[in-house]
Amino acid sequence: MPTPTDRVRAAYQRIADADRPEVWIHLRPEHELAVEAKTLEGRIAAGADLPLAGALVAVKDNIDVAGLPTTAACREFAYTPGATATAVQRLVDAGALVLGKTNLDQFATGLVGTRSPYGAVRNALDPERISGGSSAGSAVAVALGIADIGVGTDTAGSGRVPAALHGIVGLKPTVGLVPATGVVPAARPYDCVTVFAADLETGRRALAEMIGPDPEDAYSRTLPADVRLGPRSPAAVAVPTAEGLEPLSEAERAAFHAAADTLRAAGVRTLEVDVSPLLAAARLLYDGALVAERYAAVGEFLESGPESADPTVSGIIVPAGGLPAHALAADQHRLARYRAQARSLLSGFDALLLPTTVGHPTLAEVAADPVGENSRLGTYTNFVNLLDMAAVAVPAGEADGHTFGVSLIGGAFEDQVVLDLAAALTGEDPGEPVAEQGTDAERGVRLAVFGAHLRGQPLNHQLTGLGARFEEATTTAADYRMVALPTTPPKPGVLRVEQGGRALRCEVWAISRAALGTFLAHLPAPMMLGSVTLADGRTVVGFGCEASAAEGAEDITGHGGWLDYLESRQG
Repeated sequence: MPTPTDRVRAAYQRIADADRPEVWIHLRPEHELAVEAKTLEGRIAAGADLPLAGALVAVKDNIDVAGLPTTAACREFAYTPGATATAVQRLVDAGALVLGKTNLDQFATGLVGTRSPYGAVRNALDPERISGGSSAGSAVAVALGIADIGVGTDTAGSGRVPAALHGIVGLKPTVGLVPATGVVPAARPYDCVTVFAADLETGRRALAEMIGPDPEDAYSRTLPADVRLGPRSPAAVAVPTAEGLEPLSEAERAAFHAAADTLRAAGVRTLEVDVSPLLAAARLLYDGALVAERYAAVGEFLESGPESADPTVSGIIVPAGGLPAHALAADQHRLARYRAQARSLLSGFDALLLPTTVGHPTLAEVAADPVGENSRLGTYTNFVNLLDMAAVAVPAGEADGHTFGVSLIGGAFEDQVVLDLAAALTGEDPGEPVAEQGTDAERGVRLAVFGAHLRGQPLNHQLTGLGARFEEATTTAADYRMVALPTTPPKPGVLRVEQGGRALRCEVWAISRAALGTFLAHLPAPMMLGSVTLADGRTVVGFGCEASAAEGAEDITGHGGWLDYLESRQG
């Protein structure tokens, strides 16, 4: 296992070998990281709890890191913050090491990665093509194997398009779940901090550390008490009709359909829907008055005429200062209607599967048509934050000689649902719920089930319908008894006893507190919920039954579990 010192040394060797200076705006000296790595090793040896110990992080240069200039890719805008952005500080607190600040489309305005006075960020796989933006440098640092975690921002797709163009993973949480304290805004109500990683598990672990409210961020949000921790069983995913895929090339459509086939092979049900209302909403971000949010962020500064201002960026933001307030109000009303349409469209679905982006232009093609190519890249991403949705972008093979990616998109706070479905595409274990790192109010409750609610049994849908998430199959401590109750459908009754008990097989599920309350409110007699002790000593909520109901019922404790009992009856 490489030490943090080993990892730092290897990263700087990769930086030298890659020879991509345009990736970095401020790269920290290796000796600084070497000192921090040694200190970190001491903390590890002392037994510190550091979930991200030694992970190397590249931070987009519109996000503050104490002591390093924040430029947002504009030299005249630069300032040196005294504090690190909350999201990055949480990674550092978990043991991560910050390599430096990365290049971006100026003021996070663009999906191409070329709108910077520090140079166009070339694609890690094909230097003649764009990297995708605006979080260009952070994505390339991950794709080149330099950083384990790339921290970016996403307003229109900046945390997803670069992932698709590099065959890596991009996690775009629900707006506000990761605080934006210490982030230069692009369009404040629709900005969010995002994660790039080579694989879903690394991205998930980083996101889990970053989630959680911050009173300094007016747009910060907490996961609701009824948050869904997993998809239904079977999961249901919406896919576009043929018309919704028209912007793609034939090869890209084939790659998209192959990804949908992978989901179906994993047991996911798919159904076509008309995504045109979503794509129409996407156009409001730049073509409507919502672009006034970008003027509110940096418009006055750009009007001062800084020498390093990118002309395309200024051409988008400065004119927005003349938009009338009534136009913004009208577009906000339109957006509210689109949000209602989106909720209706995706009602009953766990997620929507879409291509992440369209095509992969060369640097020359973007130079010839900077606005047109940029707009095309945002076809399937621009609406997501506007409609208050969560998304995960994952690789999905190749098309037309370049990497191709798809995104799973869910409603607000459905972050864990889309992560689980994304894992079905990548073939990874989805891991622990990201909600685990939040406050006590955000934590899921562990529920032990023994019979009709087990996977594959007739009442399992009651759990998954409430967003419960399977965690493990295990056993109880050795002091429980099980009886067969004469209910419809048949169920076991579980009781704790002082003598004559044994360990019983069960499943542990994570379920939100509010969903558990809903579940309990509909629990029929003689069933009840109480404390159950597992074989490893943990105490969880679990199914039991009233003692009176067990009197005269068939004792099936000797089978060790409900499924074993059912199998014996079939034999």
